[in-house]
Parts: sequence; C-alpha cells; structure tokens
Amino acid sequence: MTLRGRLTSAFLVVVLGPVLLGSIFVALTVGAVSRERTAERLDHAAITVGAAVSAVCRQLQAAADAVAVVPATERSAVADQLIARGLATAIRMTGPDQQPESSRPRGASREEMLEKGGRPIGWQNCAEPAPGAVTALAALATTPQAGTTPEVTVMAAQRVDGALLARIGAVGGVAVTLGAPAAGSGAGVRGLTAEPGQPLPLILTVPAADPTVRYAILLLIVLVTALAAMLAARWLARSTTRPLGDLAWAADRVANGDLDTRVPIPRPDELGRLAGTFNRMTRELQSYVQALTASRDQLRRHLAILGDTLSSTHDLDRILPVILRTAMTATGARAGLILLAEPDGRLAVRCGAGLTGEWDLPAAELAQRRLVAGRGVLGTVASTGAPLQGTGATSDDEPACESYLAVPICAPPNPDAEGEPGPGTLGVLALYDRLGSPAFEDTDLRTLRTFAGQAGVAVNNVRVHEEAQRLSLTDPLTGLWNYRYLREVLRREVERASRFGRMLTVLVLDLDHFKEVNDTYGHTAGDLVLGEFARRIRIGLREVDVAFRQGGEEFVVLLPETDAYGGVIVAERLGAAVRDWPVPIDPRRPDLDDRISISVSIGIAVFPEHGNTAQEVLDAADVALYAAKNSGRDTYRLAERGSFDPAAATTGGPQPPRQVRGR
Repeated sequence: MTLRGRLTSAFLVVVLGPVLLGSIFVALTVGAVSRERTAERLDHAAITVGAAVSAVCRQLQAAADAVAVVPATERSAVADQLIARGLATAIRMTGPDQQPESSRPRGASREEMLEKGGRPIGWQNCAEPAPGAVTALAALATTPQAGTTPEVTVMAAQRVDGALLARIGAVGGVAVTLGAPAAGSGAGVRGLTAEPGQPLPLILTVPAADPTVRYAILLLIVLVTALAAMLAARWLARSTTRPLGDLAWAADRVANGDLDTRVPIPRPDELGRLAGTFNRMTRELQSYVQALTASRDQLRRHLAILGDTLSSTHDLDRILPVILRTAMTATGARAGLILLAEPDGRLAVRCGAGLTGEWDLPAAELAQRRLVAGRGVLGTVASTGAPLQGTGATSDDEPACESYLAVPICAPPNPDAEGEPGPGTLGVLALYDRLGSPAFEDTDLRTLRTFAGQAGVAVNNVRVHEEAQRLSLTDPLTGLWNYRYLREVLRREVERASRFGRMLTVLVLDLDHFKEVNDTYGHTAGDLVLGEFARRIRIGLREVDVAFRQGGEEFVVLLPETDAYGGVIVAERLGAAVRDWPVPIDPRRPDLDDRISISVSIGIAVFPEHGNTAQEVLDAADVALYAAKNSGRDTYRLAERGSFDPAAATTGGPQPPRQVRGR
C-alpha cells in the first residue's frame, strides 16, 4: 500500500470510527429516550384519563342528585333538561310511584332497558364497578324520605361509545379503548383496571413513532459524513504525499547527478521547511561538488606536472618543489617545507613555499638552513620516523605556525634486499596552517603520506641514478673514473681551456713489469697493487685534478690550468710516491717477499702545445709514455711537438717549455 493509501486509511479510521460509534450510541440513546418518553406519556395519560373518567362520574352523580332532590312532579322535566344539556345521555328513576313509561329514560334503547338486578345491562356503577361488558357509566342517587313518601332511585348514565373514549383520550393525548391489554402488547400500551372512581377497564395506547425514518436519517448522516471524510482524506493525503513525491523525485534526480534540481515550496509548513532545507542542501552540495571538481582539476594538473617532472628529470631541485606545491594544494596548506637528511645527520632545507618571518628567504639562502635531528617537530619526525600533527608554535628554530603536519620521507622498500636494513628516513615533508580550518585532519595526514612516499621514491631514484651513473663512469677496482668518463671530461676540459686561453696537461701512467707481478704473486695481489697505486695518485693530486684508469695498468691524469713544467713536477712526485714505498701484500708462498716494489713510466703532453684536440693531446702523451718505456722505465718523457726539441723525447729529463707555469 502506498503512503497515500495508508494516510487515507488512517484518516478514515480516525474520522469514521468515532462517527460510527457515535451513530450507534445515538441510535441506542434515541431508542431509550423514546421508550422513557412513551412510559412518561402513559403515566401522564393514565392519571389524566383516570381524572377524566372520575370527572364524568362526578358529573353523572351531580345529575342524579339534581333529579333526586326535586319534587316528583318535576323530576322528568329536570331529567330532560339535564339530558338536553348533555350532562347525561340517560336518566332512569325507579320506585313504587313511578309509571312504567317514566321508567324509560330519554335516549335509551330497548336493549338498555332490559333489567338485570334492577339495573340496565352494561351500565357500570361508578361507585361499585362490576366485571362485564360496559355500555355506559352510571351514578346512583336516592330521593330523601319524607313521611310515607316511598324512596326513589335515580340513575344518571353516560353512554360509553367511541366519542366518549375519543374525548377522554384527547385529554390524555393517547388512544383509549375498552378492555384489558393482551400479554406482550408492547411498551406503548398500558391497561387501566376498573375501580371506584374509575369504573372503566381501559387500554391506553401511545402512538409509536416510526423508527425507520429516524434510522434512515441517521444512516444518511453517516453516509454523508463518510463521503465528506473520504473526500477530506483524499485531499489531505494528496496534499501531504504530493510534496513528498516531489521530494523523492528530486532526491532521485540529485542521486543521478542532476544537482540543479529544486523542489517547489507549496506552503510554509513542515513539508515546506523540508523542501527548503532540501533545496539549500542541494545548493551547498552543488557548491561543494564544484569546489571539489576545481580542486580535483587543480590536483590533476599538479599530478600531471609531477608525473612529467618525475619522468623527465632526476634533478631534485625541480622535483621537490613540484611535490611540495602539489601537497599544499591537495591539503589546503598555507606553507610547506621539504628537508633532506645529510650524511652528518643534520636536516638540510631543499625547498619551501609560503613561509613567513625569518624563514621568508630566497631559495639560495633558504638552502643554507640546517636543523639538528631529534630537536623540535621536524627533528623528532626525522629521528623517529613517525608523523606528527598538532596546533600551536613549534620550536624557535622552525617556522612559526598555528597548526602543523609533518611526515617522514622514506625510501621505498627493496623487495630484492630481504633482511637488509633500509636506508632509513631520507627527510621530512612538513605543512603549516590549513586554510579554513584550525588544524589538519586525518585525511590530510593520509594525503601527505602519499606525497611523502612520492618524494621518497624521487629522492631514492635520484640517488640510485647518481650511484648508477657513478658506477657506470668509475672503475670498480680502483674507484677512479673510467675510460668513458675520461673521453667526456677531456673533451670538456680542452674546450674550456681553449675558450679561456688556458693550458691543460695530460699525464699517461703505466706500471712497469706489472705482468710479472700477476704471474708471480697472482691476480689478487695485482689487484691490490692497482688499488694502492690509485690511492697514491689521488693523494698526490689537487682537488681540481682528475685521475682515470684507462685500462689494465694504464692510468691518465688531467691537470687543468697546468703547463708542462707543472706536469713534470707532478710526474716526479707520483714516480717517487710509487718507487719509494713498496706495496705490502700477503704472499702465496713462503719463498715470496711480502712487499712488492713497483715503478711507473709517465708520458706528458700539454694543450695546445702538443695537440689542438683532445685526442691529439692524449695521443701525444701516449707517444711520450712509450718513449719513457723505451728509455728504461721508471721515468717520464714530455711529448715532442711545438716549441720542444724532438730529441727531448729521448733524453733523460724533462724539457721545460718557453712559458713555464709552475705548480
């Protein structure tokens, strides 16, 4: 059943139930009242009819007494006058001096004159009623005795007919008939027994009202009320359910995404307020969805920028600001900061946005800021690896704020390194002052964890890329740059020297008799000798100098802004460092020495004196190396080109150029 049907049924039950009960009550009450009124009418009629009959009897008694008191000669005339005046319908006088003709009263019939016990048949004495049929009421009077005058009985009678009964009934307002009521005659019938003063056995009948009309009227009232109730219930249910139907339709439209739907407000009642609240809710929901859509689009653009940045570069100075701005946009933060852990344990600021006060610095100055791990909010997050959020001021050496949210930046787990400890916390991502809210929410914490994870992946990828790049350009045995990086750096240094008019010296070094070391002591010892030789090269160079392992036991050293004389000094120093300190080893056999004495041959070439290109300079140094080898090893030779004497490549010492730049 629909809501409208339920409301209609409920209204009909509420309205028609009392109406039906009231109708039944009214019907029962009306019946009881009618019976009570009938009984009251019968009681009143009995008294009134009795009084009326008594009055007739008194009238007859008066008439009889009037005839009895007059002289005998006038009695007939008086009787006639009384009959003529209607005081009696018949007067009968009996006595010894009365003539037979005088015994027939005026207006009496032959049957009434039939004597039975000295009285006409059917005459009922008012004073002494007797059972039997009654045709008239009679009152007796006796003449007074005077001497020898005989006593005369005068009987005044009133015929009991329909007219008399009608008059008596009219007095009581009932129908009057002679006789005794039958058993079960009903509530509207009552019998009066004959008694002195009321000698007539009468049946009093009150005309019963026809209940059919009354009940028909009552039924009509009920039907009219039921029809009105049904119409009212239908209107009420329709007026109640129609706004609800409109509201349900609008809610369905809103659920399907149509946020422009509005519900009409029919009346300023509860349903009207409900419709107004629904409309206000849809407007606010529409505004909220529009804001979410705009935020989503903005976040999508930032994520696209972030994805492009992550995929196109390994530069943290480009990646981290994009991550920070995207996180601030997603959470609605006013300011943010990203710090990365340094090898000494301190936190270095890599980027910031929206900072105020003493933290409102240019990017270069901001990057000089350092924080101690374990101190303040940021240091605690870095040392414990647990996020923190709250309100109020942080430590004095951190940005001032009203609310903060900081999460650690961790490297992603390496599934191939099970059981090995991870790299730990790489840094901290912190946001400050959520716009429009006194504090950050738990959803902001989950969002920031996501961006911190992206930052961790980015930092780890950059470091892995740098490590991979370093490994691809370095020699794993000696730790020096390899031949691939040599070609790139040599080309770059030659171009720089050519651009600024500077010199560049190239040294090519080769260990003497290294094959004998491998054959005698083994390749493990040979690797140890190579590593120690590389270490001594690094010790003997400046920070701007670059050393490479070209392959096998051959090495290359680049000396920027160094002339030939400076190259000779470096060659002498490196030769002495190798020659004077044998390399300690663990011999394979007891008859072998635990120290290996080694020496190095060195070829020297200078740009632009010995070549105009990187390859020419390298080839010139290589030629000078072979000259040193041919000269007996453990020495150096300067390339033969330009202002140098070609014979210098075969002499036993260096030949300084005309322009000498010492080192």
